[in-house]
Amino acid sequence: MFFTLPTLFTWARILAIPLIVGVYYLDLAPAHQNLFATVLFVVVALTDWLDGYLARKLNQTSAFGAFLDPVADKILVCAALLVLLELQRVNAMVALVIIGREITISALREWMAQIGASRSVAVHMVGKLKTTVQMVAIPFLLYDGRLFDLIPTRLWGTWLIYAAVVLTIWSMVYYLQKALPEIRAKAK
Repeated sequence: MFFTLPTLFTWARILAIPLIVGVYYLDLAPAHQNLFATVLFVVVALTDWLDGYLARKLNQTSAFGAFLDPVADKILVCAALLVLLELQRVNAMVALVIIGREITISALREWMAQIGASRSVAVHMVGKLKTTVQMVAIPFLLYDGRLFDLIPTRLWGTWLIYAAVVLTIWSMVYYLQKALPEIRAKAK
């Protein structure tokens, strides 16, 4: 199941990440860099929905796909946050909280799987909401201009990324609380 159509979209998402970062190393006007990076990010982020839809529709879900899909999402978000940090559009604390949560929850899920308690840290709606808010905030911050001459994307993106930080902390606390009974039971 390494090369089903849905998994190929996930692989494409991973392979596109250096393109998003690389746009900022091209000899282009900053506005063009921002536009290209934003379009690439949005297209790549949409493949996340597409690969899940195709996996279900074509009955091609797999354990490997279930593993690779969130890894691709985490790498995409972390890479974009590092670009935004370098461009001084997010501060280090925002990047640290979001990236730190991703590492913490990934490690927690791996540990819980090892002790046979992965259901206690299954994906929850607050985690999905966190991801959605991040996936809207990041392209706004990448674009860094006025969208349709109306929407100040840096302002909206900043508010949304702070909302994502709140949801990030909330979801981390939620998952840690769900895992705590299993952790206590295994410590005895």
